[in-house]
Amino acid sequence: MDHRGEFRRAALESGVPDAEIDRFSRHLRLAIGLCGRGDGSPVGHIGGSPRLPVGMKWPSAGDVPLPLLLSVDCGALPRIEDFDLPANGTLLFFVHKERDFLESRADPGRYARVVYVPDGTETEVVRPPDPACVGERIDLCAELRAELPLWLEERDEDEDWHEFWEDLEWDDMSPFQQRLARYVERELPHLDELRSLAYDLWSSSAYLVIGGYADDDTTFDDLMAKTLAKGESFPYPDEDAFRLVSEWIPLANEGRIYEEYYTKFMIRHDDLAAARWDKALTVTIFDAP
Repeated sequence: MDHRGEFRRAALESGVPDAEIDRFSRHLRLAIGLCGRGDGSPVGHIGGSPRLPVGMKWPSAGDVPLPLLLSVDCGALPRIEDFDLPANGTLLFFVHKERDFLESRADPGRYARVVYVPDGTETEVVRPPDPACVGERIDLCAELRAELPLWLEERDEDEDWHEFWEDLEWDDMSPFQQRLARYVERELPHLDELRSLAYDLWSSSAYLVIGGYADDDTTFDDLMAKTLAKGESFPYPDEDAFRLVSEWIPLANEGRIYEEYYTKFMIRHDDLAAARWDKALTVTIFDAP
């Protein structure tokens, strides 16, 4: 389906100029929300035991087995433009969240694994080496969801902060923030209408998401620690930092859970297109007072 064409037609009908729709669409990403409700056919599951290639051992980090987070059937997912997921086969995500959180900076990727099983591979259900590696199986359905970068999201007037615009007073903004603010004011005068239209077309409150954005400051800091050379750093927000973050996309993104670990599997666009699953990195977060 031509999702961007659908959005363009709806925006033109609402009176937004064509050039402004183009500018807004450059920042709009469609993602796939995974939820355990709905009437659609299952596209994957959390919990339960995975099907792995015959003879493949349960993924582990040394003698530490990695719990299964998610198994998803790529062929059953809705197709999205400019998002190079495999057309078929199964993606499985394993992560030991607590260890990944504690040791991610020292040894990125050690406690997480992405396994791709192509269609036609002979597989078998594998028993977990530890009951803690699997939970109750919950089948998941898919729904599309519109996502924008933090700097284009609507500020919650009921809150006294925003993860990107920490203070909207002009003199307190960085030069880069000021340039973004001018861009929004001059080039996206219908931002509120365009944002509402996108969310009306593709709305999802799913806890697990494939694709979209993960550009909060915690994810940014973790990616920088894992990808930049020792001693190199970017301030956030910063133009070079934004460029670097835009190169990454969530393969599997758990929603925020207060006082629990939650994980984002991130991969560069070019590594996704080339199916280099070993290049995926995890960001595991624990929010607590």
